[in-house]
Amino acid sequence: MEINVKEARGKISSLIDRVKDGDEVIILRRGKQVARLMPVQVEKKMLPCLKAFRDSIRVTGEPISTMIASQRDEERY
Repeated sequence: MEINVKEARGKISSLIDRVKDGDEVIILRRGKQVARLMPVQVEKKMLPCLKAFRDSIRVTGEPISTMIASQRDEERY
């Protein structure tokens, strides 16, 4: 969509709504393109792969559930 500067001043809110919906608006001054309104391209940030980190973790010792159970038994007597 193309629109001149004077008309754009009065309709900026509706122009932004159109851009938000995916349209592109070109603003003209004396018939020449001077500005372009377009939707913001949001980059999706990917989370780092944690597979190597997870693979590096080694579980040692007894499970925590076993340790808690044995401590409870010791407390009772």
